[in-house]
Amino acid sequence: MPILSRRAISALIGGAVTAVVASLLQVRALGAKPLPHVTVHKDPSCGCCTAWARHLEQDGFSVTLVQQDDMMRVKARLGVPDDLQSCHTAEIGGYVVEGHVPAISVRRLLAEAPQATGLAVAGMPGGSPGMEGGEPEEYEVVLFGPTGRRTFARYRGTTAI
Repeated sequence: MPILSRRAISALIGGAVTAVVASLLQVRALGAKPLPHVTVHKDPSCGCCTAWARHLEQDGFSVTLVQQDDMMRVKARLGVPDDLQSCHTAEIGGYVVEGHVPAISVRRLLAEAPQATGLAVAGMPGGSPGMEGGEPEEYEVVLFGPTGRRTFARYRGTTAI
């Protein structure tokens, strides 16, 4: 029986580890649920809405932008409370996403699937997705629905705090 050098043993182990990791990634990819499509309703003149949609696309979501002349009607139809409103409103996976919600919070919402209408970031906080530039502000992502509201996440710009 031949004796293997340390280099040969190391190469065999490294190759085996690489094969196992590649197999696990393939299984995960095959079993992963695809992300639902996002429809973003926005005022035709709003640029930050388009920037937020690009943020979602960069995170793997497919997005359709729908120009709306009457965003208040869209928000009322989808149940967005007045004090949580922002500039754009999205529909995704049966939920409403209002304003500059980071993609990671959208992913968490879809994974946890709580009984709720959706998520909102009120206003247009500096440094939030789509509002980059300038000094990042602290803000809350609020989970809202018929049973009430709660803080879902907190951010400074795009960094969770």
